[in-house]
Amino acid sequence: MPQLRLVAADQVAGAVHVHDPQEGRPIASLTGRHLSEHAGFLRLRGGRVAFVDDLAGALVVLDPFAGEGRPAVPVTVPVAVPGEHLAADPTGRFLAVSTGCGRSPEPWSDLLTVVDLAAAPQPRAVRVRTRTGEPGVAVLGPADDPLLVVRERMPGALAVHRLTGLLAAGPGCPAVEPSARLPLPDDGHGDAADPATGRVFTATEDGVAVAVRDGRSLTAGPSLAWHGDGDGDGDGDGREGGREGGREGGRGYFLRLDPARRTLWSTVRGGPPEPDQWPRWTNHAWWHRIDEGRTGRLDLGPGLVFRLALSRTRAAFTRIHPSGDELVLVDRDTTGPHGPRVRARLPLPPMDGAPREGCTPWDGVQRRAVAASPAADPVAVSRGGHGEIHLYDASCGAFLRTVTTPTPLDEGGHLALVAKDDGAEGDTIGR
Repeated sequence: MPQLRLVAADQVAGAVHVHDPQEGRPIASLTGRHLSEHAGFLRLRGGRVAFVDDLAGALVVLDPFAGEGRPAVPVTVPVAVPGEHLAADPTGRFLAVSTGCGRSPEPWSDLLTVVDLAAAPQPRAVRVRTRTGEPGVAVLGPADDPLLVVRERMPGALAVHRLTGLLAAGPGCPAVEPSARLPLPDDGHGDAADPATGRVFTATEDGVAVAVRDGRSLTAGPSLAWHGDGDGDGDGDGREGGREGGREGGRGYFLRLDPARRTLWSTVRGGPPEPDQWPRWTNHAWWHRIDEGRTGRLDLGPGLVFRLALSRTRAAFTRIHPSGDELVLVDRDTTGPHGPRVRARLPLPPMDGAPREGCTPWDGVQRRAVAASPAADPVAVSRGGHGEIHLYDASCGAFLRTVTTPTPLDEGGHLALVAKDDGAEGDTIGR
């Protein structure tokens, strides 16, 4: 097994902890760092991890493998906040940070920050004004002419900018206009980018919108449906009947790229639209083979399921429900004739302050974060409010150990499980 580091951000307490998950021992803690949970962690080459510090207004690059004489935070760059989304180009040199709601009920900032980590004599950050909304971002190669794609909402569009042009902008946060726009549904939420093909994917109510880089612009491709191929029952065969989009058939709000297996993953949520009815929400693991065009999904069970993590062999989902929480492990390999299957459902210790029926599942409650490395078998799951992270072997479902953090990880915290050369940086959007 490769050497691993477990990075746990407690965005409420304002701390980031680094542990050796194989031994369960603490390595370092950074205080005064408030991670933007919405933007999450972005993996960079060499095992480095980037995140947005929402209180300091900074992009932080962390080296969790730092040894004697090497700083744990080799780079900090000022950026506009509140951080909504964080993305990098395929080389990890150019980064972008969009701003969104923060703790306000609606979007209020139109600032976008672009960063060149390799600029001399120090990294360069430039802020420009785009359009108020809840923007997603993606950066497409090649390295000598990267494009920045901003996903806009209401009205929906993918706005295209030459990144080098944005970096040449002067002080004063000048307003910029995109060089091209591609129409998009108004309700886009969830983005992924495929560096190998220059494609951008956006989750919408109607399905996954696809756009392909065409020189310095984008061309629309065929969209991907939230239903699977065929008419299976969705219970372990990787396929799901029912062709409806919208509430009945469900939609995803999160996309994740598996660069090694060339697969998109999401969680399709259906059921009643009211947030206080969350225990009756339906959830399906959705996957799409990018090169073959195959799509499928399988049932995860009712309750709250959102982000997922990719271990060496499994896709890991946490499911919160009043009847008991669980870690759901699904085959990461989608090449078989029937697609992936659920391999294990592991009960998780209950959380004091967990979401309750009749209340929303994300306001002032404890939640769970999940993390894995695509080069290793362990999966880490936080127990919000308890300062605990539980590790499981995803290959066999065995419990490994509990890691205790110095702070409680209120609201679940945010996790990254990192190996130096695991290829996770191939997913170029923060998670």
